[in-house]
Amino acid sequence: MVTEKEISQIADLWKEEKKQFVKKSTYAAYSLIVDTHLLPAFGNLTQVTEKEVQEFVLIKLHAGLSQKTIKDILIVLRMILKYGAKEQYCTYIPFDVKFPTERECQKLSVLSISNQRKIINYVIENFTFRNLGLFICLSTGIRIGEVCALTWEDIDTDNGIIHIRKTLQRIYVNENGKKRTELLIDTPKTATSMRDIPMIKELYGILKPLKKIVRNDYFVLTNDITPTEPRTYRNYYKKLLKKLGIPPVKFHGLRHSFATRCIESKCDYKTVSVILGHSNISTTLNLYVHPNLDQKKRCIDKMFRMIKDFR
Repeated sequence: MVTEKEISQIADLWKEEKKQFVKKSTYAAYSLIVDTHLLPAFGNLTQVTEKEVQEFVLIKLHAGLSQKTIKDILIVLRMILKYGAKEQYCTYIPFDVKFPTERECQKLSVLSISNQRKIINYVIENFTFRNLGLFICLSTGIRIGEVCALTWEDIDTDNGIIHIRKTLQRIYVNENGKKRTELLIDTPKTATSMRDIPMIKELYGILKPLKKIVRNDYFVLTNDITPTEPRTYRNYYKKLLKKLGIPPVKFHGLRHSFATRCIESKCDYKTVSVILGHSNISTTLNLYVHPNLDQKKRCIDKMFRMIKDFR
């Protein structure tokens, strides 16, 4: 027998259960989605129909949210509704919503080779620990949360390796109705994000002498016990691009630029995927492997030569 509860009540109970099994950062992400998107739209309902979800999707698209963001929100909604049905608090009605066809391919935000070289030259000639972080990102492809969490103990100059073991982020916390944010250092989201990345010769040349005089527990970006948080570092990067006369490229574009240069250099895809910490090589292939017209022509010509030469 179903004991009806409002979606807001079910969501609270679902979050309490989830809290026991997921990382703090994941729980914070769920809570933000629930409080910001789901409760305003569905909180006072006792069940949700496909029509209501479809209307919700169109409203969010109109508000400028990406399809990926909306799909992530719907994943959380499904989890809440299925939990409610399992506990007999509501009836789960499966929904299958439609999204407008995306006619244009989303282009990755990537630095040109000349602008990438311009940043590298600048940070080498104008050493600061913050600039060092940009050089590390461009030569390893690590994420902004990973470079912000990097401490000197992660820099292994004996073996020429950078160990990626943690990430730093500001998370959303809602405790007893009081909303705030909190800086959190945690392990990366997936096991494959825990990885070891070799240093290029130029980076090693900078890090080796520094490693002898710094404290292992200090953060690399500040050379201090206190870290720089991603938002602050992102703002610094934006100002630097403007100073260097480089068109705006998102900070994550440093990671995209690293991966793109690896693929352009004909590095094997599996190795690039492991360096980036992707959980699946298909992520790397979908993001970065897009043959141009010349490559397509060479492929077809090679195939046709094989047919002609067949005996």
